[in-house]
Amino acid sequence: MQKNLFQKVGTTRIIPISLKLLVIFVSLLTLSNFATNFVNSFLSRRQIINLTNTVMIGRLKDIYSAAGNQYQIFTFTGNRDASVQAIANTARQGFEMRNSIALAFDKNGKILFCASASPLPPDGEDNERLALNERSLQFSDEETLELLNSHFQAGVKDGSILFRSDLGQYFGVYKYQEDWGCYFVRAELRSDTMKSNLMFFGVISLVIVVIVLGFLFAGIFMFKRILGNVHKITADLYKMQENQKLSLIDLSESPNDDVTYLAASFNSLSSTINNLLSMFQKFVSKDVVAKAYNEHKIRLEGRQQNLVMLFSDIKSFTYRTETLGNDIIDLLNVHYDKVIHKVHENCGVIGSIIGDAILAIYGAQTTENKSFDALESAWQITRVTAQLREKMIARRKEVEKTRTLTESEERIFQAVLIDIGVGIDGGTVFYGNIGSDEHMTNTVIGDNVNSASRLEGLTRIYHLPVIVSDYVKNEIEQAGITKYRFFEIDTVQVKGKTEGKKIYYPLDTESGEDEGRFELYEEALSAYYHGDWDKARAEFKKCDSETASVFLERIGEKSAPKDWSGIWTMQTK
Repeated sequence: MQKNLFQKVGTTRIIPISLKLLVIFVSLLTLSNFATNFVNSFLSRRQIINLTNTVMIGRLKDIYSAAGNQYQIFTFTGNRDASVQAIANTARQGFEMRNSIALAFDKNGKILFCASASPLPPDGEDNERLALNERSLQFSDEETLELLNSHFQAGVKDGSILFRSDLGQYFGVYKYQEDWGCYFVRAELRSDTMKSNLMFFGVISLVIVVIVLGFLFAGIFMFKRILGNVHKITADLYKMQENQKLSLIDLSESPNDDVTYLAASFNSLSSTINNLLSMFQKFVSKDVVAKAYNEHKIRLEGRQQNLVMLFSDIKSFTYRTETLGNDIIDLLNVHYDKVIHKVHENCGVIGSIIGDAILAIYGAQTTENKSFDALESAWQITRVTAQLREKMIARRKEVEKTRTLTESEERIFQAVLIDIGVGIDGGTVFYGNIGSDEHMTNTVIGDNVNSASRLEGLTRIYHLPVIVSDYVKNEIEQAGITKYRFFEIDTVQVKGKTEGKKIYYPLDTESGEDEGRFELYEEALSAYYHGDWDKARAEFKKCDSETASVFLERIGEKSAPKDWSGIWTMQTK
């Protein structure tokens, strides 16, 4: 069955862009050939422009190699003049222009040798025509010499060179030879390279410019009319590439050709991909999405990384679930909408959401200030949760202006007053994708992950919103960040561990919270560590805080045991 050249999409006929391009290309090619043949009938000669610099570099390499060999011969024979003359003889080979030269001079400008393409006139005859010759003793261009020496001091020992002579300006290449302690130069007189071709290239250039301009204006006019839509589509695609985001191409004023049809197909594909990508982003972490977008695949892979983990959990969640029933989902969604936004805002990624708990990871996207980013997230999460409680309290007050809450309403009110604890720890963990080709998940595995969870659990014991490890404290202090001041809370040996671990409360110095209270607490804690429980008991009473009351209850009226190490051992996880 014969294929229809002009296909239709609906009632619209698609004109192949290839046909339009073919007509224009054939027309311009025909005109170009006529013009070229016309010019060739008058100008049959061609001249190839030698790549002078490339040739000189090759010649300089030969001279440089000969200089190295001759220096070895000189050190063996002791005949310096013979070695220098041999280098000069090598330098004279391959001169192609009348005033080509090769020379070598030291850092003071004293010339070791100078070989010129022009024959050396007999003694007594005028030799001013030569730029530099075998009788020259000193390199005359002091500015160039000073420039070479300054480059040498900067570690640059080879490159291009320009210098003046009686005949005009020379250009060439140089390389410093360590054995002889000299700059070896291969150069050509600029006027030699220009003179022979100037007139010929002038005529050719003029003809070419006229022809090219004519075809250029004609081509621009025609292609602008026919390919204007292609340019518009390309510009839209370029913007998408810059923004790394798919969008729709505006086809409202596009003609009915196959390029427009391709763009319409692209729009359809773009919408589908955006929808899939949007859904994909909601179920996996941002760094995995970015990697999948750039590499177009997701692999089962992972590696050890130095990361910071934030673990946040809702307190008394069982009570809230029993009270709210299915409505707990709505409450969690309101809470997580704020929490996840704050995590992403501070360069974190969501590792997992497990019911009422969330694990966030810092350092997977950027390794700078990851502990600070995690701590910023922790306090912002705490504050938005407090704001949610304040809204609920304000709502209760509005209701109580007209009536008293029922017992059922009171239970619901207490259930929606969400409070959280946040634990943060960091260290080397495994981070990557695990599972199978059929199903995989992005995860983080390591003891520090469990530690972050246990630190969050300690917030309930010590009645503090945020508790961090010494890893977080040290990393922030080493970075010179002064926004947070860390107060030691206790030394704890968690279940399953054999060593105690110091835990800290990161006080935000910009929050206005009383620092003196925690300074008294640290004094009491020091006495507690040293086994002076009488002093510790007195100091803890001065603190007037729930954290201090934990220690007062712990030590009671007792004295420290004989084997006291200052470490409190947890009995539960």
